[in-house]
Amino acid sequence: MAAGQPATTPGGGGSPALGNHQPANLGDILERVLDKGLVIAGDIRVNLLDIELLTIKLRLVIASLETAREVGINWWESDPWLSGDTTRLQRENRELRARVEELEGADDRAVIEDRHRD
Repeated sequence: MAAGQPATTPGGGGSPALGNHQPANLGDILERVLDKGLVIAGDIRVNLLDIELLTIKLRLVIASLETAREVGINWWESDPWLSGDTTRLQRENRELRARVEELEGADDRAVIEDRHRD
């Protein structure tokens, strides 16, 4: 390019370049969305003769884990199915089942004792 001539955009359009503006690809768009976050909210209402039959509220948050943590969203960290802490959940289920069996056994014994008293 000769000195003093403006730079042109690729493709030979002949117009001067206004900076490094490349078309955004899907990866760039996704990176921007995850970096800043995106919230989509909407309501669906079904009415019949001005009587509300059904309301569905939809809320969708798209963000990176870091961005979500910054705004206080971290429910996946305490969810045993997502955090991989299923052993705690399994142990808790065994303890609860044992307790239910114990209580049911106590109820059965109480019924038998009541019948013997009569």
